[in-house]
Amino acid sequence: MYLAILICGPIVGGLLAWLFGRVGKVWVRVWPLLFLLLDLGILVALWIKGVSPLTLGGHQFYTELSLPWIPVLGMSVHLALDGLSLALSLLTVFVGIVVIAAFWKSGRSHDPFFYFNLSLVLAGILGTFLAVDLFLFFLFWELMLVPTYFLIVAWGSEADDGRKRQAAGFKFFVFTQVSGLLMLVAILALYFIHGTSTGTYTFDLFALMGTKLSGTTSLLIMLGFLIAFAVKLPVVPFHSWLPDTYTEAPLPATIVLAGLMSKTGAYGLLRFVLPLFHDSAVRIAPVMLILGVVGIVYGAVLAFGQTDLKRLIAYTSVSHLGFVLVGIFSMNQIAQEGAILLMLSHGVATAGLFLAGGYVEERTGTRNLDSLGGLFSVVPKLGGTGIVFALIALGVPGSGNFLSEILVVVGTFQANLVLAIIASTGMVFSVIYALWIIQKSFHGPRPGETQSGAHGARVSGHTAAISLPALKDLSLFETALSVLMILVVFWLGIYPQPFLHLVAAVLQSFQGGIA
Repeated sequence: MYLAILICGPIVGGLLAWLFGRVGKVWVRVWPLLFLLLDLGILVALWIKGVSPLTLGGHQFYTELSLPWIPVLGMSVHLALDGLSLALSLLTVFVGIVVIAAFWKSGRSHDPFFYFNLSLVLAGILGTFLAVDLFLFFLFWELMLVPTYFLIVAWGSEADDGRKRQAAGFKFFVFTQVSGLLMLVAILALYFIHGTSTGTYTFDLFALMGTKLSGTTSLLIMLGFLIAFAVKLPVVPFHSWLPDTYTEAPLPATIVLAGLMSKTGAYGLLRFVLPLFHDSAVRIAPVMLILGVVGIVYGAVLAFGQTDLKRLIAYTSVSHLGFVLVGIFSMNQIAQEGAILLMLSHGVATAGLFLAGGYVEERTGTRNLDSLGGLFSVVPKLGGTGIVFALIALGVPGSGNFLSEILVVVGTFQANLVLAIIASTGMVFSVIYALWIIQKSFHGPRPGETQSGAHGARVSGHTAAISLPALKDLSLFETALSVLMILVVFWLGIYPQPFLHLVAAVLQSFQGGIA
């Protein structure tokens, strides 16, 4: 029942926040945080306990929950936790705790319904990492959609009287809903083909792995899954919803979108596409490698051209997640381990970078890079953490981003030398945009500085004077939270073995995970 608690915990916490949050603003954060801490305790306990004798799909699992749901249709509540899902569930719970803790005293998002929707999104993400019944997986996949839409359109940016956030929310909804329906069609096709050939109609992943499919049929069904996962990752050219959505969404939702929801797309490729459609995945791998390399370069180049700090960070995610796609479709275990390690490191690092950007905007009233500069000398704690997260984004040695991208490139060399070389240039481009953030935000001249030391900042198209000496630096709690995230990223880079050990056996069992 541990797995049921993992998913239901955030839902119960969100419901309690919604129902009793009006008693006091603090309760809208206490309830979700308590249940996420409970989830964290369960996951750590299962990790310490180790794998059980339970074997599914060729490798051992930590625990499983299998209950009949609609037996006549072959549907079941089938949840299972292996090394891959454990690592990503730990990431989800950790980032969820950080998001709630980081905005503990913020008055911008204390609405009980806000935390109810945020909790539903976290529950949906956990469900996608645990479900091994394809129909149940689809339900959790869709569970993320509607509450995320509400978070964007109800609490997003106030720019242009809220029209921009509504447009961004609509674009997000259309992209994810249409791609999700394509995946549902693919799931049903696989379900009926397996049932017709074996006489057993089931949505169980491990039973469907043995389905006999012709080359064309396998490719067509795989594309239904692939497009859905490509939209969430996102893969160029299915990424066009991302910049506007990340920019217009409220900061807690942006962190969840970038740090967690994007990982569900990569997870789907590893958990479903490679095992179910191995031969078709091998056939399409060169195309996916090219798309991944394009994403690496494209995201890095466009990031450098941005003046909006939040939008800049959004494009860095496109670049980093391009490495994840390359690692997965290199069909090489070293590269795939690097891709998973990058998923974990990027989830924490991008959350920290967005959070640092949020602190900058909260204190200065702007995120326009042309209106910032010289913050390090005035708010050294904020400047220091922001610089460290920017250095992590460029792949400073010792960080998880550095090690994981090196693993991806090394593994990709065995698959395609030319594309590996081009992909490695993305690490060079990341240096440019990271130093651009540092120079424009924390160092360099102070644009619009007056004789009294005021700092001219552009807010909603107007110029406002911000007195830099009056800016408030990070509190002790905010500093501790940022340092904790930095330590986790460097833990992943300096001592990644516990996490690599978690996923190694899983990748070896995947037909596409064997070099």
